[in-house]
Amino acid sequence: MSRVRSLTLAMAGAALLAPSAPPASAPQPRTEPAARRAHPGPPRHAEPVIRRSAEPLIGGHAEPVIREHAEPVTRRHDRDAVAARRAEPAGARSTDPVSAADLLSKVRACTPVSRGRYRKDHGSRATVPVCGTRDAVFWKADMDIDCDGRPGSRCNPRTDPHFSASTAFAQSDGRPLSPEKLPYVVVPAPSAVWNYRSHGVRGGSVAAVVYRDRVRYAVVGDTGPADLIGEASYAAAESLGIDPDPRAGGTSSGVTYIVFKDSEVTPVEDHEAAVAEGKRLAREFVDGDG
Repeated sequence: MSRVRSLTLAMAGAALLAPSAPPASAPQPRTEPAARRAHPGPPRHAEPVIRRSAEPLIGGHAEPVIREHAEPVTRRHDRDAVAARRAEPAGARSTDPVSAADLLSKVRACTPVSRGRYRKDHGSRATVPVCGTRDAVFWKADMDIDCDGRPGSRCNPRTDPHFSASTAFAQSDGRPLSPEKLPYVVVPAPSAVWNYRSHGVRGGSVAAVVYRDRVRYAVVGDTGPADLIGEASYAAAESLGIDPDPRAGGTSSGVTYIVFKDSEVTPVEDHEAAVAEGKRLAREFVDGDG
């Protein structure tokens, strides 16, 4: 055998014994979630309203085309609420609280029901009439602080030189009213000028008291001198933002007192009932023609 043929046979045998190289591996599909592919970037903090269109699948993707609208859920709900409110009949919206401007507009004109006028303070001129409508009586005056009634830490003989431990109207247990806790207004004692009893006013009648942009509800709780008008309890003044100090508090003008005829809170000390009834009567007064 020649050397060339021997060398050729040796090389062929080596080739047969050598291991064959594995075929190149095929590309593997991505295992990243579809949701992440569809929404790259950081997660959203406010979940938008997602509306899925009915478009056909495109590009061989396994998920439908998603069109996002950046309209927050809460904004959609707010808009729906406004639309529903606008669709309500006018009468259904009349439960909104009555404002100071609403009440002042209603009592702009005065038809006097008193036979004369009252003083705001001793020694001053009589300038304040009691006015009336079909549903209420009202007057515009100052506010002096009435601390009379059941004594407390703020209303007692030490804090008020004119203190009296009684009120014209008592609470359900027979005790005097508490001027520190119960907002009440004072009406003049009956006289030839005006008798509150003749106009549907009594102890426990509901009153709306207006000062600046505030409306607060109270009851008729006491009577005062027959020639003076413009007084309310410590609690009534405090609720209106008026200095309630019985010595130096009160305000010299700008208070409107509206008492609703033939109204009454029982028991008279139930302030929550007075507020609820006051809001109802004030709305009827503003919306009505009397």
